[in-house]
Order: sequence, then structure tokens, then C-alpha cells
Amino acid sequence: QVQLEESGGGLVQSGGSLRLSCAASGPSFDHYAMGWFRQAPGKEREFVAAIDWSGGSKEYADFVKGRATISRDSARNAVHLQMERLKPEDTAVYYCNTDGAPLVFTVAGLYWGQGIQVTVSS
Repeated sequence: QVQLEESGGGLVQSGGSLRLSCAASGPSFDHYAMGWFRQAPGKEREFVAAIDWSGGSKEYADFVKGRATISRDSARNAVHLQMERLKPEDTAVYYCNTDGAPLVFTVAGLYWGQGIQVTVSS
């Protein structure tokens, strides 16, 4: 059973930066890809970024390309999402996600964190 817990959210001014972290517990963290999704009020949950099991392959949604970096720390069973030049439209609940498979993905997997709020003020 994989459990995911996000941290690092909060309130930030437009143009600022934020680093989200996801701590994973469960077997074989090194064997599976991890990703981030977000859901803004009144909108569907959408893909943000993902990283494969090795850290060698990454995918980003167009709206964060050039502004976000996903990374993983296998020693700490964690994945991070560093976001720069934040915009008010980045305001959303951000979720950590995995399906337990090794390859990078853009479609949500089975396991979710509880989500963490990111609010970008204008």
C-alpha cells in the first residue's frame, strides 16, 4: 500500500516561488514514477508534472513548462516540485500521485495524497 503526503504549500505573491514536497511510504519507491496534479475551484483535476522511476524522464504540462522542475530524492522517498514565477491562475490544490509503475505518466494513477493548497495572490 502506497501512502503519499504533500507539504510545502501556502500563500505566495504573484511572481514568487514555491517548493512542494511529497513523502511516500510503502514498498519499492525507487521502482515507480511520481507525479503532480492540481485542481482549481470549479475546474477538473489536471496533470502538472511527472518523473519516472530513475529521474531520467520528466513530463510537464504546457502551462508550467519553463517554470517548474520536478525531482526525486530516493534516499528520502520523496518527490519535489519547484515552481517559479507563480501566477494567480496557479492557485489550486496540488496532489501527489502515482500508479506504482516505473514509467512517466500524464494520466492519473491509483494512489493520491490528501492534497495541499497553493494560493497565489495578485
